[in-house]
Amino acid sequence: MSGHSKWSTIKRRKGAVDAKRGKIFTKLIREIATAARMGGGDPEANPRLRLAMDKARAANMPKDNIQRAIQKGIGSGEDASYEEVIYEGYGPGGTAVLLETLTDNRKRTVSEVRHVFSKNGGNLGSAGCVSYLFEKKGFISIERAGTDLDALLEASLEAGALDVVESDDLLEVVTGPSDFAAVRTALLEAGFAVSSAAVRMEPTTSVRLEGREAESILRLADALDDLDDVQAVYANFDISEEEMANFA
Repeated sequence: MSGHSKWSTIKRRKGAVDAKRGKIFTKLIREIATAARMGGGDPEANPRLRLAMDKARAANMPKDNIQRAIQKGIGSGEDASYEEVIYEGYGPGGTAVLLETLTDNRKRTVSEVRHVFSKNGGNLGSAGCVSYLFEKKGFISIERAGTDLDALLEASLEAGALDVVESDDLLEVVTGPSDFAAVRTALLEAGFAVSSAAVRMEPTTSVRLEGREAESILRLADALDDLDDVQAVYANFDISEEEMANFA
């Protein structure tokens, strides 16, 4: 299991706490506004906006908040001008860390990111220092219970998916980034209940961590994820399920 998958599991567990602090809503509003600004306010014609709205609904964001975020994106106000910036660095044990951010102030964001890296045993690197260790893929998750695996595999491959990966409670359809929207639509039309869907960066290699280094990388990833400007945290660590249970 990749570092990102394990980190995603931790984020799902802490999601309710984040929502209470307003962290999730802040990030989602930025993503909705940016998606609307880049591709328009119609979710049927803007796959990125549609996904952002789906995430917002899953986080129980009120409809009015979603609509205001869309209007902010398609309007001309300065508060809608978020910029996408990628930051790269190294964590404990030589792990590669990649951040996706949406910011209206690069100087503030890089200062906050650098501080978190330094405080948690890592360091911010230059552009391109670790991005070559990741590749972009689409992931569509479906609850395993009640799902016909053979039917899902057939429908997924016919729609252009690369693979279907099994885990304890989920079936994850893997796609190329350009085929993601079409595969997701095909699975929904075929009646499969999609629990989550996203395009994300996956590490091509992993670094095995144990003990203090394992705890440190999780602390670093948690602190980076808590920054308002950070939309996603990816890292190529690998930690045993036993140690993950202790830290989670």
